[in-house]
Amino acid sequence: MNLRTKRMICLLVAIASVLTIVGSVSYAYFTAMGEVTPLDATLNTATVSVKFSDNDLGLNAVLNFGESVTKKFTIENTGTADAKVKMFFDEMVNTYNEGSLTYTLSYSETENGTYTEVVSKTNVPQSKNASKKILANSLIIPVGKTYYYNLEITLNYLSDVNQDADINAIFNTKFKVEDINYEINYGLETLKHLNVTSQGTKSGFDDPATTDEGVFEMEDDYGTSYYYRGAVTNNYVKFAGFYWRIIRVNGDGSLRIIYDGTQAHANGANSSNRFIKTGQAYNSSYNDNKYVGWMYGPSGTTASTSKAQAQTNTADSTIKEVVDAWYKTNIADKGYGSAVSDTLFCNDRSTPGKAETGWFEDTGLGYGSNYTAYGAFARMRACFGGYTGATPTFRCAQKNDAFTVNDTSKGNGALTYPVGLITADEIVAAGSGKYNTSNTRYYLNRGGSYWYWSLSPYYYNGYASVFIVHLNSGMYYNYVYYSGAIAPVINLSAEYVKTLRGTGTTTDPYQA
Repeated sequence: MNLRTKRMICLLVAIASVLTIVGSVSYAYFTAMGEVTPLDATLNTATVSVKFSDNDLGLNAVLNFGESVTKKFTIENTGTADAKVKMFFDEMVNTYNEGSLTYTLSYSETENGTYTEVVSKTNVPQSKNASKKILANSLIIPVGKTYYYNLEITLNYLSDVNQDADINAIFNTKFKVEDINYEINYGLETLKHLNVTSQGTKSGFDDPATTDEGVFEMEDDYGTSYYYRGAVTNNYVKFAGFYWRIIRVNGDGSLRIIYDGTQAHANGANSSNRFIKTGQAYNSSYNDNKYVGWMYGPSGTTASTSKAQAQTNTADSTIKEVVDAWYKTNIADKGYGSAVSDTLFCNDRSTPGKAETGWFEDTGLGYGSNYTAYGAFARMRACFGGYTGATPTFRCAQKNDAFTVNDTSKGNGALTYPVGLITADEIVAAGSGKYNTSNTRYYLNRGGSYWYWSLSPYYYNGYASVFIVHLNSGMYYNYVYYSGAIAPVINLSAEYVKTLRGTGTTTDPYQA
């Protein structure tokens, strides 16, 4: 069956309650829609009303690959203060291949004005079971204003993916809008328990943070995350007999911490005790794109022949085997595993292409020996140090790269143990400065003798490469067969964090 043939994609919108709009999308040949009666498709919160502007229950479109369908709606703020809402796919089932369906959301202050993207091209989340998935994290509507929105859903042709399964795939969803002020902010609850205050959001990450700048916020895959930045001295945790440093509070309220030895170490202290191992390769082989993966495929030295194959999570990287063994011996076997949450680790292998990475040899293919730069390379503006404007994110671009143990709603369920490494985005957010910037004073620096591995792929140029925390150059990279140090990262569950006491200093670390 020829997947390039035109197919019918149907978006139905109907009232479910005053708070929920119901929608359904199906994918098949010549799907026939029954007659629908126009309806004032409106939902309301305390101060906000959302209305589909065509007043119609349905939107039908025959789409070929690469074509899109747009649903228009307005959000009106009739309250007495600015409104801030989140929009969700609710009770959603999406069995399409990852990347087959993508969406963008844009808005304008006038119906015929210039529209600005508030959500750039994003995969519609996959879900075999009905679940709630974020569509837009923060839509702000000033008091007395009506904003116009375009939700554009695109059916993509994936050149390196077999899309036969899309023939009978399902996309069913409701839409839900919630006032952020009435949501439980689990990350903030944890931050309050730690007796720490957020400085709000931050813009501009190129300059190194050489003083204690405090805690800032950024969205992650679970909600609002709060990250420590600069030469902080109040992010020490003692757990399982080891000292750790808090990287950030995750949006689910769990605490992301990085290993820092059997004793407390000051910022910049030079000691091998701060790692579980030194002199360790990320992967012993390097001559294939697949070796940038925490896991990869095919196993062994067989060359990968597609991006999907290279990113099939069947074989463990060399470094993952070491980290897993350490976790089993020191955390799981000693009875500490119940305190660790199954919060995702992002090994971002997205391939945005040379238009975004700025590397003229970038093929964007991501397999075999094809020169390829990866997502963090583009975000960190890491094209050999010649760019500025680093834009870290705590959201994972591909579900297949969101490593979890059991959670297949947000993650890939490929891990044996809930342990990983820090990401390039977290390194920059912590204050390293832009690519190849000297910073020996922020809390991730561990002296002049040891650099250590991150979880973020850099590029493949004949050699697979991964970002690192450098000796003195902040965020940098190295080939995967080089010998670096390992500082594992885990997430303490929100429930366990509630038992922590202390002030987070070297002499009074947070501990149960």
